[in-house]
Amino acid sequence: MTEPLTLALAQLNPTVGAIHHNMALLRDAYDKAVDRGADLLVTSELLSTGYPPEDLVLKPAFQDGVEKAVVDFIETTKGKEVGVLLGTPWQVDGKLYNAALLIHDGKIDDIVLKRHLPNYGVFDEMRVFSAGQTSHVLSFKGHRLGVMICEDMWFEDVAADLKLQKAESLIVLNGSPFEADKPSVRYDLARERVAETGVPLVYVNQVGGQDELVFDGASFVLNAKGDCVCRLKHWVEELAFVNLADDCLKGPKEADSQGLEAIYQAMVLGLRDYVNKNGFPGVVLGLSGGIDSALSAAVAVDALGPDRVHCVMMPSPFTSQDSLDDGKGCADYLGVKYDTVSIEPVMGAYDQMLSPLFAGREADITEENIQSRARGLLLMALSNKFGHMLLTTGNKSEMSVGYATIYGDMCGGYSVLKDVYKMTVFALCKWRNEFKPEGGLGPTGPVMPENVIAKPPSAELRPDQKDEDSLPPYDILDDILECLVEKEYSLDDVVACGHDAQVVRRIWRLLDRAEYKRRQAPPGVKLTSRAFGRDRRYPLTNGFTSLI
Repeated sequence: MTEPLTLALAQLNPTVGAIHHNMALLRDAYDKAVDRGADLLVTSELLSTGYPPEDLVLKPAFQDGVEKAVVDFIETTKGKEVGVLLGTPWQVDGKLYNAALLIHDGKIDDIVLKRHLPNYGVFDEMRVFSAGQTSHVLSFKGHRLGVMICEDMWFEDVAADLKLQKAESLIVLNGSPFEADKPSVRYDLARERVAETGVPLVYVNQVGGQDELVFDGASFVLNAKGDCVCRLKHWVEELAFVNLADDCLKGPKEADSQGLEAIYQAMVLGLRDYVNKNGFPGVVLGLSGGIDSALSAAVAVDALGPDRVHCVMMPSPFTSQDSLDDGKGCADYLGVKYDTVSIEPVMGAYDQMLSPLFAGREADITEENIQSRARGLLLMALSNKFGHMLLTTGNKSEMSVGYATIYGDMCGGYSVLKDVYKMTVFALCKWRNEFKPEGGLGPTGPVMPENVIAKPPSAELRPDQKDEDSLPPYDILDDILECLVEKEYSLDDVVACGHDAQVVRRIWRLLDRAEYKRRQAPPGVKLTSRAFGRDRRYPLTNGFTSLI
């Protein structure tokens, strides 16, 4: 009878391009697997390079660096019983593949090549990799392992081929980024593969932030009945040990991260890794007393700690006392450094400089944009002087319709709200005032005054201004935008959902017209199935809008 096979599941947080760092993570996990008496260490997809490496992987010098680092690691396994299933780019017959190497006792025993290369949304693997043409079962210590690489699990053909070859288990190496509700999609697909093949499935996912993408981890094991017998934590690195014969040797089965908690954790991890992996000492942001900047500040503190967050209030003559009080209240709740710099002198200087050129014209949105750009200039100056990254605070609703000032409140290096609609901003603020996320570095209890959530949103760029002076109520706006952006509905489809045709037509035009702004916006955490950027690419010059 074949002995049980003990797997060490390495849910790690690599950094794209940091080959030596990533291989150091692998070595540490391998040493622990050896100490625990595991048989096979399984990594996530492309661990050696981090996922996704994009065009970096096309550089010959980078490919050489990866190969050398992998060969060096292979040498360290010589004389050891523990094998490794390593996700890495690898050249076979002069072509570059997204591969999984079966490494054992100082050599490569076998290689699996990814067959289905995703080429949609944020994925662009056909650009950089060749596709594998066949699947085959790996033999290791008497076990027949059917190995798939991420997208290969999303189609039934690879698992079917492996079943025909008498695979006794399916092992999937993944670089699967987070989207709200995506974990349930993964489970459903994995259960389909188990139901089709009748064998257990092991799913190992990457964790951590990489530019706009956040990988939530949440690796899992399904037994031959499709029951989840092991689930690793979301959002953190973890090494777990499972037994293919007994389904689960150690038995970790962490709770799913869902709903608002999952969205908030994704924002925290995305920001934390973007700041830390790029070497910033911290972040600076404008704290206006409004809800968007309050939520951005709370996420920043939970991600980095209060000592690495600098908040600046920049009042104008139109800033209300409520906003001054609420901004100070947020800073006090969070315990951050807080400064106040009035932009009134800057406004006066611009009025004086431009008055000869603007003679005879009434004040309009131009003067409002000057206020926003003055604030952006001040924040960029602080960023330049002290090295802190400027955190942008605009949300997806505003960015959809262009309710943002280019070179003003759009200034910055990163945005945690870029893919968060306004109504979700309200919900997240209410959630964070009641709950502290696991691993968060901010305070327990409220992080902002209740008035921040309750008061009507306003840019405060003119007297008594409210967002609804220019936009539909946010519950209506967000529903229209979700129809247009995530669902790609036609005008008639959106109207059929209960919306006024004229309002829908106006929002459609604003959405298309603002594309040039979004092209110049900073990166931000991807949270939905259709984030602006690589998920949704529209032409700047777009005649179709005129037909609407």
